[in-house]
Amino acid sequence: MAACSESRAEVQEPIVFYDGECGLCNRFVQFVLDQDTRGRVCLAPLQGETFRERCPDQGRPDLSTVLLLEGGRLYDRSGAALRVLRRLRWPWPWLGRLGLLIPRPVRDWGYDRVAARRYRWFGAAEACRLPSPAERARLLP
Repeated sequence: MAACSESRAEVQEPIVFYDGECGLCNRFVQFVLDQDTRGRVCLAPLQGETFRERCPDQGRPDLSTVLLLEGGRLYDRSGAALRVLRRLRWPWPWLGRLGLLIPRPVRDWGYDRVAARRYRWFGAAEACRLPSPAERARLLP
């Protein structure tokens, strides 16, 4: 499996796709960059070329959800977020596994409530922190 720091054409999964304009999604991206100390997770906006190239059969993306491309499978909503947690430093993997014990309909119901209000609660991402060179290699177009 290629790491995010290798040529973008060679980048393998996992890739987190997120709404590039959402304030909550921006915070999630910053959180992943900070907590994924091994640099195993790549990130790309749903509005970007990486999503169009890797998920051509998806058509226009649903911007109200985060997606995770992992093992050739596309996870969405709470399943995607919890699987991302499993790749971060402790205690997040433990919490990600614990969260997966909650039935998906219940998890996704809560996820959808937050997603519907995310712009009202967190606003739009007007500016992002300037990524370090190592972080920049993990941010795909």
